[in-house]
Amino acid sequence: MLPFPLIYHDGYDLKFGAHVFPSQKYRLIRASLIDEYIAGPEDFLTPEPATVDQLQLVHTPEWIAKLQTGKLTYHEIVKLEVPYSRKMVDAFFLAAGGTLLAARQSLLHGIGFNIGGGFHHAFAGHGEGFCAINDMAVAIRVLQQEHLIKKALVIDCDVHHGNGTAAVFAHDPSVFTISIHHFNNYPTEKPPSTVDIHLGDGVGDQEYLEKLRSTYETAVCGFRPDLVVYVAGSDPYYDDKLGGLSLTREGLYLRDRVVFDAALRQHVPVAVTLAGGYARKLEDTVTLHMRTVKAALASYQEFGWKSDAD
Repeated sequence: MLPFPLIYHDGYDLKFGAHVFPSQKYRLIRASLIDEYIAGPEDFLTPEPATVDQLQLVHTPEWIAKLQTGKLTYHEIVKLEVPYSRKMVDAFFLAAGGTLLAARQSLLHGIGFNIGGGFHHAFAGHGEGFCAINDMAVAIRVLQQEHLIKKALVIDCDVHHGNGTAAVFAHDPSVFTISIHHFNNYPTEKPPSTVDIHLGDGVGDQEYLEKLRSTYETAVCGFRPDLVVYVAGSDPYYDDKLGGLSLTREGLYLRDRVVFDAALRQHVPVAVTLAGGYARKLEDTVTLHMRTVKAALASYQEFGWKSDAD
């Protein structure tokens, strides 16, 4: 049994078929974790969808209503880049509930791990790039509203800039956002995060890890957040179809360890979302996401966790 919970729902799978976004990966990750004896069925918690009131702490009532009724304009659907369906909307609401549950669990166990989420291109009033609801922002706002946390740090390691998250938290001193990403990639417009690490074409393990470590570890120690939200995209992988960086499997594992180690050393809980992953071989995407679970376990075993309630 893992010392921290994994959050999963069958409804995460949008069943897009041949779409470049492999939403079947969530189901495959869960199955592979069990098949390889990394986790057991008892390690998984099932989330409830985020409520409309919770979603509206981040998103406009107009955008939520459009999603619920299907009254998106052609332009809004084009920007979203996924076919509209009620199943799609339900999946995004579930993902937000899953990231919220992961964040709540992280406060108790040190790590809470959503096998989903990470939809960082969603803005307050519209969606972009496969992202309709910004689940990380919803989780942070709910926990702030409930006075469970005051400050949060978002470390976004997806290969694409976290434009929606940056915009949502712009000028908010209670949330520190870091995005490390391939610069010559989607999105074209990149509203400033608190710190942006723009990487050139083909950057590999060494440069990536050096820049991540120096920026992120300084931020954790200096900002002293009550929660770290980790956007753990596997798409910096060298064989990713939508990437542009050149990280190896070992490089991605070390990236994960940097994030978990620095937070747990400072007794800061980490809520994980998986975000993007588009490797040419689907099994590579599944394996890379599984290795993030392994990295979380290794960091937990090294540094442990003691909550305020203990």
